[in-house]
Amino acid sequence: MAIKIFIDQGHNPSGFFNSGATANGLNESEINYQVGIYLQNLLNSDPRFDARVSRPEPTTVLGTNNTTSLAQRVALANGWPADYFISIHCNLNPNPAIHGTEVYIYQFYTQAQWLAEQIMEGINQVAGTANNGIRENPSLYVLRNANMPANLVELAYLSNIMDAEKLRDDQYGFAYGIFLGIMRYFGFA
Repeated sequence: MAIKIFIDQGHNPSGFFNSGATANGLNESEINYQVGIYLQNLLNSDPRFDARVSRPEPTTVLGTNNTTSLAQRVALANGWPADYFISIHCNLNPNPAIHGTEVYIYQFYTQAQWLAEQIMEGINQVAGTANNGIRENPSLYVLRNANMPANLVELAYLSNIMDAEKLRDDQYGFAYGIFLGIMRYFGFA
């Protein structure tokens, strides 16, 4: 039985509600979309995994407002039902010096934390971002409502020029870092 992984590419396409952050000429939703597609392809090339994405096309819009958009993403994962949920995002900060990767989980000392630690290490290793830590945030809708271990991955900061260059030029690297983390979590690498 394949391990079912649901990949949520955070936010809707540019020009729609809930389209995410923009900075340094980059749109978060577009980066999230492409990293998610790369990750899905990597996972589905291994018969041990079955991966689905929330946005199969760049034009896919989920929900009719922010709340229903989040609810639809979780409903897709819970309804499948997925074994693991990974939501992909990019970060933004008014201070352009802030940079690096964070992974959010619902609660410490859970499978979500062990997965998050491996994903963090994979991204840091492959994409070369700083490790800003695993952070507990039970208020995040997708983490609170997913019926399976869930990670919300903030790949890097659009607002930091060095991170923005990585997000623009190495989307495959971010996906491969997450893939490597998943492989290590399951003891496959």
